Amino acid sequence: MTDSYIPPKVWQWQPGNGGAFASINRPIAGPTHEKALPRGQHALQLYSMGTPNGVKVTIMLEELLEAGITAADYDAWLIRIHEGDQFGSGFVAVNPNSKIPALLDYSVTPPQRVFESASILLYLAEKFNAFIPAAPAARTECFNWLFWQMGSAPLLGGGFGHFYAYAPEKYEYPINRYAMEVKRQLDVLNRHLADNRYMCGDDYSIADMAIWPWYGVLVQGGLYEAAEFLDVQSYTHVRRWADEIAARPAVKRGRIVNRTWGEPHEQLAERHSAADFPPL
Repeated sequence: MTDSYIPPKVWQWQPGNGGAFASINRPIAGPTHEKALPRGQHALQLYSMGTPNGVKVTIMLEELLEAGITAADYDAWLIRIHEGDQFGSGFVAVNPNSKIPALLDYSVTPPQRVFESASILLYLAEKFNAFIPAAPAARTECFNWLFWQMGSAPLLGGGFGHFYAYAPEKYEYPINRYAMEVKRQLDVLNRHLADNRYMCGDDYSIADMAIWPWYGVLVQGGLYEAAEFLDVQSYTHVRRWADEIAARPAVKRGRIVNRTWGEPHEQLAERHSAADFPPL
């Protein structure tokens, strides 16, 4: 970065300005094309992709099923965000923000749309009375960490992840700036998990399901190939927590739903029944 950038008085969009996702990024909302969403046999219809935000919800659904809550069975349809599926008219009707994941619940009339990953986790937890504390103090602590994740992860994903892994060129200043913040966040988690088995004490909850696909996967070396750069081995309590959650059968299933990359046994583009999963 040898030349200082001087912003114009009025910013103008320049399509295709480089970097991953450049072909689909745009400064306006709304659909780009007409496309109805598919619907399967279950009441819960999920439209998503196996990114960290999508994995939160598929883990939750698989945990509900693991707990014997059969009404939580679901169809998971792949939304290929690289190809702009999220801008189809049907998807935009469910989520006007055009981001995965999005859920339709046909068990109620009219069908209930739910978008934003934390909103979906809360909706399912309250609907099935599971993985959310009942006591007011514990419930508030759960919400504290759930919304901590929602506020913090954009700095990990859109900040550090973008400039470290996806930007067309490596820029020292933003990488250093966001790496510092991500390490601060990991230290927040490490200090908390030094005294707690899970994010909300001894009880596994939606807070763990929200945080693990981002920070748990990060310290296990599966996000942005940045484990060495961020020295994730030093966050021993986060790694202990991440490993324990990764071993859960529902997590093993949920993390591969709507995933189309990696080893064949790590991929399940669509999920319509328990029989769809490869041997895990």
